[in-house]
Amino acid sequence: MIRHTVTFRLKHTPGSDAEKDFLRAARALASIPDVKNFECLRQTSPKNSFTFGLSMEFDDAAAYARYNEHPDHTAFVQQRWLPEVEEFMELDYVPHAA
Repeated sequence: MIRHTVTFRLKHTPGSDAEKDFLRAARALASIPDVKNFECLRQTSPKNSFTFGLSMEFDDAAAYARYNEHPDHTAFVQQRWLPEVEEFMELDYVPHAA
């Protein structure tokens, strides 16, 4: 299993229609095949400057690769993510065996 997470800050004014529209578009990523346990999250800690997070899981590396190459994902990245996200950090996890 791979847990793909990204935390980010948008260029939009907090609470604006543009912010809401971006988050609505981001939630549509959940409908891409292979995406499991999708969450759109609001960051609450004052320890960093990010405001939102996305989290999702994939069964394996092949499923994650299909997601990355899916036309809906690549279109979202080009049309929404790149022009609207000010800063982000991406983390991908696999379970750690003790």
